Amino acid sequence: MSICCHLQISRVSSATFLVSLIFLIYFPGIVLPAVVTLDSMKIYRTHEWLNVEPTIYFSCKGENQTALPDVKQVNVSYTFKGEESWQPLTEFTSLKCKRCGFYEKDDFKSDDVFDEWEFCPSDFAGSDGKNERIIHGEFDATFLCPQCVPLAADSNSASKPHKKGNETHLAVVILISALVSTVFVLGVAAAYKYWQKKKREQDQARFLKLFEDGDDIEDELGLGSVL
Repeated sequence: MSICCHLQISRVSSATFLVSLIFLIYFPGIVLPAVVTLDSMKIYRTHEWLNVEPTIYFSCKGENQTALPDVKQVNVSYTFKGEESWQPLTEFTSLKCKRCGFYEKDDFKSDDVFDEWEFCPSDFAGSDGKNERIIHGEFDATFLCPQCVPLAADSNSASKPHKKGNETHLAVVILISALVSTVFVLGVAAAYKYWQKKKREQDQARFLKLFEDGDDIEDELGLGSVL
């Protein structure tokens, strides 16, 4: 492979990296997941008639259940570091909400429900990245999601409802357009350099041919032998 080809590949790679970097800077919420952990919780009741330790878990629709092995006693405040083996509770990869809730295992019938709600990144509007949910007579829970703060800001600043649905498409269109434009410009530059090179070769060939034709004419006229 020639040096020119190596340079063109290097330029394309550098341009692709630059465009990707700009994309990550301006659209971080779309690419990076926002992790949600449980910061604290207190339950005010259990749903079992028998005097047994409850099994409390958190779950979002379509996702696995996350058991809370420490939450056993009523009216006891539990605090967590976010580093527990069962953390995190869930992740947000877009502005879309999830149907989530706290539940209690039941061996004889359907699991009991503490509460179900639409859990959204926009719930974490505070600068501390916390969201508190209080259900009277059931539980108090505080969730932590620092990465949700920019997502919540994007959601709250949207002037029209359809902007949420179009944000991802707009970002993809911008990225693809930038890549196509970069490759096109580099391709035109490479084609122009190739055309210049071929033109120089053709000019040199015509110049040499003129000398050869002049020598042939002198030979035909016998000028070469006279000189």
